Amino acid sequence: MTSVKEFRVADAATENRLGAGRFVFTDAYSVFDWGKMPDQIPGKGASLCLMGAANFERLEAAGIPTHYRGVETDTGIAPLESAGSPPTEMAIDLAQVPELPYAGSTYDYDTYHGATGDNYLIPLEIVFRNSVPIGSSLRRRRSPGDVGLDEDEWPESRVDLPEPVIEFSTKYEQQDRYLDRETAARVAGAADLEVLTDLAREVNRVVSEAATEAGFSHEDGKIECLYHDGTVKVADVVGTFDENRFGYDGQEVSKEVLRQHYKREHSEWVNAVADAKRQIEHRDTADWRPLCDITPMSLSPDAIEIAADLYTAGANTYTNRDWFDAPSIDNAVEATQQLWSRLPPETETWIISVSLADFSFAGGSRTMQLNIFSRGTTVLAHCSRVCTGGPSRLPRNVTAE
Repeated sequence: MTSVKEFRVADAATENRLGAGRFVFTDAYSVFDWGKMPDQIPGKGASLCLMGAANFERLEAAGIPTHYRGVETDTGIAPLESAGSPPTEMAIDLAQVPELPYAGSTYDYDTYHGATGDNYLIPLEIVFRNSVPIGSSLRRRRSPGDVGLDEDEWPESRVDLPEPVIEFSTKYEQQDRYLDRETAARVAGAADLEVLTDLAREVNRVVSEAATEAGFSHEDGKIECLYHDGTVKVADVVGTFDENRFGYDGQEVSKEVLRQHYKREHSEWVNAVADAKRQIEHRDTADWRPLCDITPMSLSPDAIEIAADLYTAGANTYTNRDWFDAPSIDNAVEATQQLWSRLPPETETWIISVSLADFSFAGGSRTMQLNIFSRGTTVLAHCSRVCTGGPSRLPRNVTAE
């Protein structure tokens, strides 16, 4: 089904009846739509299964219908609380998923829906945003006023939204496309767009409340849904560090950490991926990967260990149960910040190094060593040292081009 989850069918769905199957969560990861990356992150699959199951059970308790049926335990399929160790398999209802034809640079959704009857996986991702970080595509597509902000220009910092923003993007196309509501309604088929919007808001509310209780901020995420006999159910997986973006004490604790790591350590590959995606827009093929002449590098052993600790410590904290022998979330976050504080490779020219004393922020102050240097045509700001009377926290790198 995906590059990081295996999909097993026990009973195939029909036009009129839901089927039964399982997700098997692996330790593989994917960034920038590449597919399976070179490494495995120990504990990642179980972490995602735990968080997904916990969120599905919260949704069911709130009266929100889902395709979730339980996790694999020593005694069979059961609620998460019955598991004696971190599960990696999740039992689910299945809907039909026909092929989405592609020809002449367009996707044929009419044929997709013609093959499904009243039982299908809706080929949309319904995205919800509670905040807008620097670099978000929302800044390119919409103005601050469009999302309820009293600003003429986007602030040069992460901004919280007064109300969650709901958007629709494609699910099965080789490159995700954000859609206007008219196009999204056509892609959704028989499923009502207002129902999908309301469902996304409710899921966002439930996950945000759970995140706040565990000490996280919930920045954005998405849901996928199935349609069966007039009913819409939440499908796929909800509220994990891969599907959603969470923060803890100002640090990303989601897959965004891996994205940013590759931007920093292997920017040539990230740029090649972006170039290939641009090239495919003018070709009669949907697969951009053959146009990318660079493959991603492996993560370093310490980066793998830090990522594994972040996933497992985060899952322990989010579910309020010590499933893994992992460091505390505070220590895992600090290790992540220290990894980011190291000088990027291939540094060419130092420009200036300055000390910023008593740098103020919410909750205290810091003395920070700020090093400005260049790599080729890129100028970067790197925070190399923090001294404080309180707990040590290294700020994230800031990169400007």
